Amino acid sequence: MQQLRAIQPKIYPRICLILLSFLCASCVISTDPVNHYSDEVVNTAHISPKKHTVISDSHPMALWEKSHDNPKGIILFVHGRTWSALPDFDLQVDGEELSLMDGMLEKGYGTYAIDLRGYGETARDKSQWLSPTKAAADIINVTRWISERHQNTPIHVFGWSYGSVISLLATQTDPSNIASLTLFGFWLDLDSDVVKDASNKALERRINTAEAAASDFIVPGSISQWAIDGYVEAALAADPVRVDWRNEHEFLSIDPSRIDVPVLLMQGEFDPIAPTAFQAKLFIRLKTADKSWMVISGGDHAAFMETPRPYFISGFSDFIDRFNP
Repeated sequence: MQQLRAIQPKIYPRICLILLSFLCASCVISTDPVNHYSDEVVNTAHISPKKHTVISDSHPMALWEKSHDNPKGIILFVHGRTWSALPDFDLQVDGEELSLMDGMLEKGYGTYAIDLRGYGETARDKSQWLSPTKAAADIINVTRWISERHQNTPIHVFGWSYGSVISLLATQTDPSNIASLTLFGFWLDLDSDVVKDASNKALERRINTAEAAASDFIVPGSISQWAIDGYVEAALAADPVRVDWRNEHEFLSIDPSRIDVPVLLMQGEFDPIAPTAFQAKLFIRLKTADKSWMVISGGDHAAFMETPRPYFISGFSDFIDRFNP
């Protein structure tokens, strides 16, 4: 089933979503928020993330878990280019609800979030470099580990920003343990030309900054300054040095026509990092029989931590609910 939906928070005016009919003749456009008040709520108070160490190609990977008994499904979160799992997906700030892990835990899911090599509590490997294929292989190995731990429970992969492209590459490479794929903030132009790195490319080890940490919060008034300050503090503490990537031309091997699992493409209405043209190219070229494209009205690159958060979580949950036993 192919769907095109816009999730609109009530506090925003009904801004017209213009997504042209040429995308898909069978697409359905829905602008009505869904009533989720009847959902069973799981109390997430006082649940702290548990750290696991998963060995991937002889390298120890930090994997964070927040779960409960008998989850209806498992979600693996894959972070972006600059910041690691916990600032991105389990931010805790007094008086604020910001954690996407907590949000999906309340929907009945078990949640995991990976620190890729060099991020958070996963050390760099001996090469000191991270590459797309290496990161994708680590995601595949982690999904295998989760599958062995939660047998007969579907695993849904969620990739944000850089993580969306890496998750797409991982799913293309080995979808055997992936029940669905959700991509938010997909930034890659599939027709771009990425130049290969020079053989003598040097490590940069750039220092991360507060300005960079706050840069994803774009829509004025969509998140409190208190929450932004909390994110900046957590992000810089977890990732003081920017990870060095190379061989990013490997992203050119992405072929959406090879994706067979259900895909949800999520886009913030005001996200300059993930423009509509890039989403359209991906959506059109995905050959999976079940794909949806949701635009979060009023959302930017960090919509799941901002005012549209309840609708983001509901839209995400509604999609992956269909692929649980």
